[in-house]
Amino acid sequence: MSERDTQDLVAAAQRRDSGAVEQLLIRHLPGLEAFVRLRMGAALRSLMSAPDLVQSVCREVLEDLGDFEFRGEAPFRHWLFVRAENKLREKHRYHRAEKRDHQKLEPMTDAGRAASVYQTLCTPTRELALQESMRAVEAAFDQLPDDYREAITLHKLCGLSHAEIAQRMGKSEGAVRNLVYRGISRLALLVDDNG
Repeated sequence: MSERDTQDLVAAAQRRDSGAVEQLLIRHLPGLEAFVRLRMGAALRSLMSAPDLVQSVCREVLEDLGDFEFRGEAPFRHWLFVRAENKLREKHRYHRAEKRDHQKLEPMTDAGRAASVYQTLCTPTRELALQESMRAVEAAFDQLPDDYREAITLHKLCGLSHAEIAQRMGKSEGAVRNLVYRGISRLALLVDDNG
């Protein structure tokens, strides 16, 4: 879909065209869920499912879409992911404030919509392997330093350029390139070690 098609879709969504809103969110749902799953952290991931958080974010986005000004595909995706990040912070604060006993709560085992889509392509054995792979990536991602996680998600999931990330993180473009490269390298090593 071209930049212009996306802009038209956002404009229609801002006019509350339900078909446009649905297309827009469906288009970004897999990336949004991946972003949420990686940014949840192990503690929050054990308490709730990524699809529930994504649904909550989508509901809020639909309510606030009228105030959104389209500036391009990557800024739209970034705006969507910032909304998800805010929702994650809210959930983290809630669970810390309540001082819930995480050991007594039953962990979620849902691998998300991504796995359910793959089910149609996979045998049960492959589905299990896919879920194990997702858990391995998430566990490895949780072990990365904060700046690596931030740079990777902004670049690989949000689609921001190194320059845009540098501005957001208050670092040089070269430093961001190193964070992304080193973060992905370390992530690969951690996945191999954990797998």
